[in-house]
Amino acid sequence: MNTWPDLTVLENLFLGREIKNKFGVLDTKAMRKKATFAFEQLGVTIDLDKEIGNLSVGQQQMVEIAKSFLSDLKILIMDEPTAALTERETERLFSVIAGLKAQGVGIIYISHRMEEIFKITDCVTVMRDGLVIDTKKTKETNVDELVRKMVGRSITDYYPQKNAEIREIVFEAENLSTADFKNISFSVRSGEILGFAGLMGAGRTEVMRAIFGIDKLKSGTIKINGKSLTINNPAQAIKAGIGFLTEDRKDEGLVLDFSIKDNITLPSTKDFIHHGLFDDKTATTFVKQLSERLNVKATDEEQMVGSLSGGNQQKVVLAKWIGIAPKVLILDEPTRGVDVGAKREIYQLMNELAERGVPIIMISSDLPEILGVADRIAVMHEGKIAGFLNKKEATQENVMQLATGGK
Repeated sequence: MNTWPDLTVLENLFLGREIKNKFGVLDTKAMRKKATFAFEQLGVTIDLDKEIGNLSVGQQQMVEIAKSFLSDLKILIMDEPTAALTERETERLFSVIAGLKAQGVGIIYISHRMEEIFKITDCVTVMRDGLVIDTKKTKETNVDELVRKMVGRSITDYYPQKNAEIREIVFEAENLSTADFKNISFSVRSGEILGFAGLMGAGRTEVMRAIFGIDKLKSGTIKINGKSLTINNPAQAIKAGIGFLTEDRKDEGLVLDFSIKDNITLPSTKDFIHHGLFDDKTATTFVKQLSERLNVKATDEEQMVGSLSGGNQQKVVLAKWIGIAPKVLILDEPTRGVDVGAKREIYQLMNELAERGVPIIMISSDLPEILGVADRIAVMHEGKIAGFLNKKEATQENVMQLATGGK
């Protein structure tokens, strides 16, 4: 997203295209009126005076979308616009897109979500490895054909079978509370993937940020292998063996101007210090092995992370945390904004880690994904866990019922 975190929503919306009156003075009233109208079109309410950095990822996404409506549009390019949106926000966006089409605006819509492609597009172009593979009218193709052309082969068993044995409890959270959530208690077993579902704003990400020491807990206990931990910052979490793939990989998960090697070794730098010096040869071998294991597509380990595709960036973040040999791994929206092939590779990697006994906590707003990957699902509603569902009983309907406050 192209936003400035220290500027307000209003300042971000009109940066470089400020409205001025006849005296050359900023016309704040006119800008506020235009911004309010743009958000009304999207059906959202966002404080224009709030700094962008204090908004959720979903709200930041809505600001980016609103920004595109402030000019006289002829062509609108949208790159994964729904990646951080709720279902209601997504439907509202589709309604706005339909209105723009009716006005004659041409829209280029980039998405890896098949249901969106078939819902709103007239024709579809598939690209792979920098080449156009095919262009077809949407009504003349299907999901299987598109996926096959996207990855160059047929994908069977989209969610790979998990063979990990679920054993003893490794991670426990007891009565965790902050201003954003209350009395959160759950446990994760060796080899288990515990999914966290819920609507945006339910508190899922906030719980994980507190566990990792980014935000401070008001009360509660965190245990690994029965031992209570004191975690006041991410350094203590990493030392305890907790890895955390955040929902915003570009701002929080990676240093885009650093190389693949520098990013992967960041949390484990001390392991490569010998006699006060950084052992670059050992670090390079370590990174090469991880990159090959995760199938990171790059020229070499010195390539800047910012130049990689979204899927390969996500693999670098995963490699970073696998490199610390985590006792528990937290994944917040691990497949957001990555292509179909990379998604399946990430699912397979999660299964491999689970088979090695690593407990995994996964937040996902993609219901089919969480139903397909998780062994058990914790559903949050308004800062509390509304209930737990095991894999056999979980359906989209009963997950959504709990997520919206139903019983």
